[in-house]
Amino acid sequence: MSKNDRKKLEELKLFISTLPEKPGSYQYYDSSGTIIYVGKAKNLKRRVQSYFNKEQEHPKTRKLVSQIDKITFSVVNSEEDALLLENNLIKKYKPKYNVLLKDDKTYASICITHEDYPRILKIRTSSGIKGDYFGPYIHSYAINALLDLLQKAYLPRPCNFNLSRQKVDSGDYKLCLNYQIGKCKGPCVGRQSRADYLDNIEECKEILKGNIRGLIEHIKEQIQFACAELNFEKAQELKEKIILLQTFQTKSEVVNCSFNNLDVFNIDTNENTAYVNFLHIAHGNITQAFTIEMKKSMDETPEDLLGLAVVELRQRFRSRSREIILPFHIDLALENTIITVPQRGEKHRLLKLSELNVREYKIERIKQSDKLNPEQKSTRLMKEIQDHLHLKKLPYRIELFDNSNIQGDNAVAACVVFEKLKPNKKEYRKYNIKTVVGPNDYASMQEVIERRYKRLLEEGKRMPDLIITDGGKGQMECARSIIEDRLHLDIPIAGLAKDKKHRTNELLFGNPPVTIGLKQTDELFRVLTQMQDEVHRFAITFHREKRAKQQTHSLLDEIKGVGEKTKTLLLRHFKSFKRISEASEAEICELLGPKKGTNIYQQLHP
Repeated sequence: MSKNDRKKLEELKLFISTLPEKPGSYQYYDSSGTIIYVGKAKNLKRRVQSYFNKEQEHPKTRKLVSQIDKITFSVVNSEEDALLLENNLIKKYKPKYNVLLKDDKTYASICITHEDYPRILKIRTSSGIKGDYFGPYIHSYAINALLDLLQKAYLPRPCNFNLSRQKVDSGDYKLCLNYQIGKCKGPCVGRQSRADYLDNIEECKEILKGNIRGLIEHIKEQIQFACAELNFEKAQELKEKIILLQTFQTKSEVVNCSFNNLDVFNIDTNENTAYVNFLHIAHGNITQAFTIEMKKSMDETPEDLLGLAVVELRQRFRSRSREIILPFHIDLALENTIITVPQRGEKHRLLKLSELNVREYKIERIKQSDKLNPEQKSTRLMKEIQDHLHLKKLPYRIELFDNSNIQGDNAVAACVVFEKLKPNKKEYRKYNIKTVVGPNDYASMQEVIERRYKRLLEEGKRMPDLIITDGGKGQMECARSIIEDRLHLDIPIAGLAKDKKHRTNELLFGNPPVTIGLKQTDELFRVLTQMQDEVHRFAITFHREKRAKQQTHSLLDEIKGVGEKTKTLLLRHFKSFKRISEASEAEICELLGPKKGTNIYQQLHP
């Protein structure tokens, strides 16, 4: 392997190490920029890593890996959506290492026809039939179960007659076997009005769109009515219907046959960079997915950056879409094109999918940068803490405190020190609580805070840039009363509060303390949680050591000249303190020697 090949391999491995562990599709490019393989994954990071962390056995796979020059990915919300997206991209790009799909009949869809009395059909292509399309659906059992559910719940006509209002009104049709066996309500002879039939069809459309909450509530009422009549078989049948409805309550965000020729954009920014994701939808399929990175040169607004990206990406991909979906309005005039900012519905779901992709791309780029420059990561996170808490300077040195006791016994406290968000274990300190009697965490916190910073003042040592207490408002107030009121120091104080399950759930700051808006999935929140876990570990370990030492204390510890080795020797030989005290001087001297034995015997028998 040449030097350039090794360098390229290291770059690819660095990129892979930052991939999200989410479902999606990945694309491999060769050195000419051509897509040579499209794959799907339940876990993108693990799947792509599998190509590089071992020697591939199959010659074709080895050749594929040797030609990979670049990797891109698109994130979706489920494994099924990843399969659909992979299918769409293979059809569009026809990569040479993929099994090519010869036609568009891969997955089945549901069509509700445009007729006077619409039918509900299962089809594999939309050509030749006018109607509203839903799907496609990956699993045949799923679409069959859904069609069966619609048939049982609403009895749409299963026949293939070309029903028209004029022929129905003139009585050209007769009842067929479907009506006799309860599969149809007889709209062909007027037994069911057209208005009622169309109302049922509209409800079927709502089910296929995923809007089925109201129907579930209606079926629950039917279950109660069936149970009241002791018709438990009917109730069980209705319960199974609810289970089917709940199964289909989620809807694919990757494919919707009603969408064609749409461009979807979303943006995410940080201090110096903006990221814009682009999705192109054609015939209900995502045919292009791309994210660009834009460096800010001045104080450009998100609106300005998004406008530039829309023009650039549409020109790059030669898009002539008549509709653009954006997260907010921008001042952009495009000929024969409308801009939509959806707040709900199918288009809003596409917007959220684009948001997911741009966010994951941003996270992946930040992870790459952090791995190349760990110091930059620490500085970035410290800057986030400074911004969230409005601190005067970066919190280079952070000190955290925690107490530990059982009903006030063996009360201890601990202080851990983080510098550049890395633990400095040489600066860790343990404290035995001296002035507090009983279980009083607030008084214990005050004692430790005063002892810690009074000593730092006397010794002229560096003060922390931020103090974090393990606890809520009460612990923070205890620390503030010592720091500000008694020692007259200006040190910011924050608190990490826990929920009933003893899990960190919020960051508090200020006087009076208020909750800082951090999501528990944020990287900064995870770092603060790890810091809190570290001070808790240090405090509880010290408490256990002290408690264990007390439990192993015996009267032998009070005798001069008896250390751990002598105590172990005596107990191993005599088995208990009582037997030691009953032993003769000669027995003890025989075990320990005359001088030490006589000394111990005389102290045991003064």
